Amino acid sequence: MAAKLITEKRFSFILPEGKKKERIDTYLANSVENATRTRIQKLIEAGYVTVNGKVTKSNYRVAPFDEVLVAIPVSPRPERAEPEDIPLDIVFEDDHLIVVNKPPGMAAHPSLGNYTGTLVHALLHHTRHLSKINSEFRPGIVHRIDKDTSGLLIIAKSDIAHSRLSHQFANHTTKRDYLAVAWGVPAKRTGEINTFITRSKKDRKKFTTSDSEGKHAITFYEVIEEFEFASLIRLRLQTGRTHQIRVHLSSIGHPIFGDEPYGGRVILFGSQLPKMKARVTNLLEIMKRQALHARSLGFVHPITKEEMMFYSEPPADMSLLIEKLRATS
Repeated sequence: MAAKLITEKRFSFILPEGKKKERIDTYLANSVENATRTRIQKLIEAGYVTVNGKVTKSNYRVAPFDEVLVAIPVSPRPERAEPEDIPLDIVFEDDHLIVVNKPPGMAAHPSLGNYTGTLVHALLHHTRHLSKINSEFRPGIVHRIDKDTSGLLIIAKSDIAHSRLSHQFANHTTKRDYLAVAWGVPAKRTGEINTFITRSKKDRKKFTTSDSEGKHAITFYEVIEEFEFASLIRLRLQTGRTHQIRVHLSSIGHPIFGDEPYGGRVILFGSQLPKMKARVTNLLEIMKRQALHARSLGFVHPITKEEMMFYSEPPADMSLLIEKLRATS
């Protein structure tokens, strides 16, 4: 069998005069399209990143006039998603749909940089019956949550189930609650965040709020537990925009703990004392992603018309974070 062709996608940067010193992994995560800090660190460890012609380390701080080269190995896009034997946490299944509890770190469907190991690959191994309304890379996918967000998703097994479920999402009749650990405690313990959400002009990988541009987004929130420098918040989506909860909480000054793109890995509270700072740093090591979990999911069964409601507890990393926050409050 012939070996698969591997190509490289190259990015080069010359740091401008006056550029403040910054860790190279942070700089590249913000500069390279579809890159994450973790992905950049792996590329650095493998020798795919050079500064002024020499391989570097993740903690190197870029400086003015540095020449940075990144070579990202890229496998050719496959023609379709293939089945992969990946365990699934199935909460409910019948002849028409599946409710699955997606773990953090798993993309919902194939995309650039995620052509294997996704929920779709696992579903194709589990069943031959998935709706075909979407492309061959998204069979059965009715809605999605971010790769590093955990929790409940509906999968359609037939086109008619898919169509009727999509209609419910479009009409905002589904019931979706999330749990998030956020920095600080909002002044109003319950509230509504009502804005437009649009892609950031400064960083195209991120989104931001706007008074008039983009798509209308509404999030309802309730603080259900307060900690020393954080809070546990329940959130209900009226709309389902990309990164909606993450953007909305960041916009009111309480980003999700661990959510690097939206300010969640900057120590915003609790850094006054050295011991406190060390404790917060330790918690950030536990929570290497955004502390966000799709906890409940309600909808009308597309065939039987039965009211369905499902719940899921946060995974181990988020549960441990909450446990440690309670212990010090």
